[in-house]
Amino acid sequence: MRTALVSLAALALGACDVYKAVPGPIEHFQKSVDLDKSELARVQLKMGAGKMIVEGGSAKLMEGDFAYDIPSWKPTVRYDATGFRGELLIEQPTRAQSTNNITYEWNIKLNDKVPVEFAADLGAGEARLNLGSLNLRSVSMQLGVGEVNLDLRGNPTHDFNVDIQGGVGHAEVHLPASAGIIASAQGGIGHIETRGLKQRDGKWVNSEDAHHPVTIHVNVQGGIGHIALIAE
Repeated sequence: MRTALVSLAALALGACDVYKAVPGPIEHFQKSVDLDKSELARVQLKMGAGKMIVEGGSAKLMEGDFAYDIPSWKPTVRYDATGFRGELLIEQPTRAQSTNNITYEWNIKLNDKVPVEFAADLGAGEARLNLGSLNLRSVSMQLGVGEVNLDLRGNPTHDFNVDIQGGVGHAEVHLPASAGIIASAQGGIGHIETRGLKQRDGKWVNSEDAHHPVTIHVNVQGGIGHIALIAE
């Protein structure tokens, strides 16, 4: 399954320059970003192919351990702060083109207290995003052909939107049952599975009660092969 996903990613990246890479010894790149006076952080992750794990629990804004066996695929990490807002970008090099039998893994921890706008652009592979402990203000995801598990279970204190677009792979989204959930999906969705939600007026909701202290709006668009929305 994983080999097939990586092969599809290579086709999706065909517009890039052809680049043949030979795996070597596994290298580790560790990088952290300290907290500053920014009142909001926008975190953008861009990975063409590989394995990504993201969770909370960092005392800093970000702590990352990156493993790779192709030196030129070492990810770039950039952070800029202007005014009240910080911008964190972690990106796989644009010339990276998938091959079989490679090691490319990101393990990232984010701060739980700083308000975060989280965005991920994922190609192929596997992503486990355990974001329920974060102080989320928004979640935006552009999916490719891989498998994504997005876990938002926690105790959110603010309303936020979750936007999921594109992709032909599999996405599983876990939502906190304690919050109000309003989900919609449109445009080329292969199959939608829901648990803990029911349809009302063309949307999926977890309760007829409109007076939840926090509401999460989920919008799914584009050709996702299979998506599961689970409120628990």
